[in-house]
Parts: sequence; C-alpha cells; structure tokens
Amino acid sequence: MRSTFKILPYINKKRIKPDGTCAVLCRVSIDGKNILITTGITCRPEDWDSKKGGIRTARENNRLAEFRQNLERTYDRLLKEQGAVSAELLKNAVTGVARIPQTLLQGGEAERERLKIRSEEIHSTSTYRQSKTTQLNLQQFLQSRGMEDIAFADITEEFGHSFKLFLKKDLGYATTHVNHCLCWLNRLIYIAVDEGVLRCNPLEDVPYEKKDPPKMRHISRGELRRIMATPMEDEKVELARRMFIFSSFTGLAYADLRNLYPCHIGKTAEGRPYIRKQREKTNVEAFIPLHPVAQRILSLYNTEDYSRPVFPLPIRDIHWFEVHALGVMMGIEQNLSHHCARHTFGTLLLSEGISIESAAKMMGHANINSTQVYAQVTDGKISKDMDQLMERRNSRKEAETN
Repeated sequence: MRSTFKILPYINKKRIKPDGTCAVLCRVSIDGKNILITTGITCRPEDWDSKKGGIRTARENNRLAEFRQNLERTYDRLLKEQGAVSAELLKNAVTGVARIPQTLLQGGEAERERLKIRSEEIHSTSTYRQSKTTQLNLQQFLQSRGMEDIAFADITEEFGHSFKLFLKKDLGYATTHVNHCLCWLNRLIYIAVDEGVLRCNPLEDVPYEKKDPPKMRHISRGELRRIMATPMEDEKVELARRMFIFSSFTGLAYADLRNLYPCHIGKTAEGRPYIRKQREKTNVEAFIPLHPVAQRILSLYNTEDYSRPVFPLPIRDIHWFEVHALGVMMGIEQNLSHHCARHTFGTLLLSEGISIESAAKMMGHANINSTQVYAQVTDGKISKDMDQLMERRNSRKEAETN
C-alpha cells in the first residue's frame, strides 16, 4: 500500500502573484491516480529548491514539512479505518470536505464500497453482490417519487411503509427479498445514527414482513449417501463433490475451505485429528473433530506444504456452478449449493443429539441463536418424540399399578 502513495510538492512559476510569490502545490499519487492539493503556502521562485522539493526559508519549509506529515498521518488513518484509500478520499479528508454521507443513496454507495473491501478480505462476495440489488431497489423507489436522492433527515416512517408497498406491489418481490431491502435500508439509517447524522431511526416501527415457511436447505442422509457413492468422471465436478461431502462432515463454508491451510489441522493428545480455524465471515474460532470420511478426503490433498492451501478450489462462481451441476446429475430436486452442505452438517449434528453448545462451537457461530436454526423439526423427530412420550406414560402407569 505505502509503495503506491507518493507526495510531490512543486510551484507554478507561470502564475506569479503581485507580491512576487507563487503558490506551493502538492501532487498526490495513489495507485497511479493523481490529484492536486493546494497547501496554502507561498514562496518566491528563487527560494524554491526543486531537487529537495522544499523551501530555502526555514519558516515556510517547516510549514510545508508539517503539511506533508499531515498528509501521511491522514493516509495512515484512512487506510486503517477503511482498508483502502483513494486520492479523492485523501483530498477530502485533508481539505475538510465532509466524509460522512448526508443522503440515503450516497450512504448506500459508501457502505457498498466498505462491503467490497470486506468481501475481498474474506473471499466471500454474497453480501456485497446482494447489496447491488437492494441499493438499486432504493434508487427505483426514489425515482418513482420523482427524487434523485433523499436526505437522511427527511426520511419518515411513511417512507418505510411506502418503500415496502412499492417492493411488494410495483416490483412484485416475495417476502424474503422485501425483508432484505428493509434490512439494507435500516442498515444505512443506523450507520447515519452512529455517525451523528440522525438522532434515532425513524423506521423503528416499520415491521418486517412475516417470513414464509422455511424451505429445505439441507439434503437428507439418503441423498448424501448417494453423493458419496457416486464419483464423477469430470475432474471439476469430482472436486465439487468431494468438497460438498467434506463440508457436510465439517460444516466449513466455501470461504473457510478456500483459506484452509495445513497449519489449521492438528491432533489432540489422544491422536484425534481436528480442524481449528477462525471463520472468515465472523472471525469466531471453529473447533471440528474430523469424521473418518473427512479424514479420507483430506488425505488426498495438501497437508504438508504450509505455504499453500489444502484444497485447489476455483473462484466462488465457478465452484458454485460445479456444485449445481452435481445436484442436477444426482437428480436432487432442490437447487444444490455448497452452503447446503454446511446446513446439512448443522442439521445432522442436532438430529444425532449433539448439544446445541457443541454444535455452535464446531460451526463457529458467534451467537447460539444461529445454531438453533438447524434444530428443524422433521417427521422422524416428531415420531421419536412421541414414542418417548408414550414410554414415559406407560412407565408412570406401571408405577401406579404396582
């Protein structure tokens, strides 16, 4: 990052002021893009040292040195806060131009830039890609009202209700996407509250839509067995099959698999292999004792070279395509995705009686509420619970009889 950041002070000798001085300017280059910043310092052309990029008179030269230090400090701060710095952003920060967006769409674009940087860090673009659609829907709603943008201060509860109605009736979106859009809108407003642009969220009383009954997000044991028993001739689909099986027994998401290195694999004192790794999405540590099936798959790939990842995974979109192709070949009705394997892992854990606390640790959940999603009620579980209830009743009757 620092190698792309350059500061070049200079003077414009063609524009001499009536008092015989000229302005000291500063050309800032970041990633090959230049921008001009006025320092507010002047000097006589004969006092300018072009070789050193400084002024021969001590007072003005000290001011120029302070200006350069301020540029460098601001660059370091922005880099730490946002992960990336543009020349325009640096100029705005130095010259005092407001960095905090005051309008809704501007706030959305700023948040999308942050999500883009974050998606590159964690190698997961799902949230960033989804924000493109939700941001576009906000823009469409404002255009339907004859507005290019709206100030955060002008947003009212009526705005939220009307936006929800627009999504449902005009755009015809289902409940899930309507809630995604409301979540994005609330996200931007809460950011404005945190930045001091608003005192409170005016949409707190705008309810989300009642969720539709959840669709099956995991596959059955029988379907998993069929996938395990059916190797693929195509190398790419075969890799997708193995990764799907591996995640079904470890719960690792695509981003976690892509960044899985041999250093994350260890053994307990009893010799039981495990994976211990910070999850890319939440940065919460997951501890996963390895199932024999997962061990066999692991043995086929890199477990020695610590400089390379374990699995030779392609980029996310290509991998998603191969997993989908696997589902089609196996005749699985639902649209198969790699994340379905993670849901399968969570569902299998709880259906086998693993405690929800242990499941949360293995899946690297920051909140146990996330793990409760996998406690899905199935016909088999209902029957099992009913059998247990009948056994308890029969036991009580026998006790009373005796």
